[in-house]
Amino acid sequence: MAEERKIRAGFIGCGGHAFRNVYPTFKFAPVDLIATCDLDESRAEEFARQFGAHRHYTNHLEMLEKEELDAVFIVTGYDEQNHPLYPPLAIDCMRAGCHAWIEKPPASSAAEIEEMMAVEKETGKFVLVGVKKAFFPAIQRMKEITERPEFGGVTSINVKYPQYIPNENEKVLEESVRMRGFLDHLVHPTSIIDYVMGPVRHIYYERSPNGGGVMSMKFMNDATGVLHFTAGRSGTSPLERVEVVGNGANAIVDNGVKLTYYRKGGRGEGGYGRATNFMGSDDEAPIYWEPEWSLGQLYNKQIFLLGYAFEVIEFAECVLEDRYPIRGCLASALELMKLYEAFQKPPGEVIVINE
Repeated sequence: MAEERKIRAGFIGCGGHAFRNVYPTFKFAPVDLIATCDLDESRAEEFARQFGAHRHYTNHLEMLEKEELDAVFIVTGYDEQNHPLYPPLAIDCMRAGCHAWIEKPPASSAAEIEEMMAVEKETGKFVLVGVKKAFFPAIQRMKEITERPEFGGVTSINVKYPQYIPNENEKVLEESVRMRGFLDHLVHPTSIIDYVMGPVRHIYYERSPNGGGVMSMKFMNDATGVLHFTAGRSGTSPLERVEVVGNGANAIVDNGVKLTYYRKGGRGEGGYGRATNFMGSDDEAPIYWEPEWSLGQLYNKQIFLLGYAFEVIEFAECVLEDRYPIRGCLASALELMKLYEAFQKPPGEVIVINE
């Protein structure tokens, strides 16, 4: 039996999120972890021991110079100005001959994304952003359903997500924890929206006194959408809901894991005021999926349900097959940053995202 091809990978960042959610995916992906890197040498050494890397470093440039790597995973954080550290690190990796996987948020501006895209063209290497929600199994199936002929094409989307919208005094990223939090989390619902619906033409948003609010969207394909920022909802409530409507059909993902596909059909027979039974035919009945929690399956593990394993597998396969990624690519990241920058403008006006 032929030995499985794997990418030779380095890893920059040895923090809690990486420990829980990214390093463990390598057991299920074609990744050979060669070296770890962190400013804290004790953590770099411990992560190398825990996850089977051969060497560890405290300087990423030294790692890139000394190791023969195909790719580098980067899970770091923010600088003192609340800017994500990913753009310069990804650029260093690409110029050293490595593809780069970076966690979200990928940058603090569209300009930084464009700078990384220019280096992609310069080097022939690529960046994949870890937008996990676009890799959720339930969202992947929802996307596939919306592309079926019987769905009739996407006409609208409604997303609920409990995000606080900063007020006008909180919108300077370099000075605002609120704005950093908004940057950090806005990519979650907007990555789903971009993946399922495509680019946005323009938006309009309003803010509630408690920081909640709504954003209405018009897409380049003329579909419409609403992102409901449900700040203020109970912590015991399900976190999120996504509904996509076609023509006579719709699909709903609740809490990231429960998918219901409402196929074309109706309830009972006889017309309004005359139907005696609410049951329609089986071939028109809704289809419902959710994981079970009793068996030791991969599909009910958190790193699969939350998309982490799928985004790492996709990245590794793109590197091995020398193909550019679709989900999580910098072109999609650019759309997310355009939406983030739109919220730096005051509410109550139409904001053009794409001409």
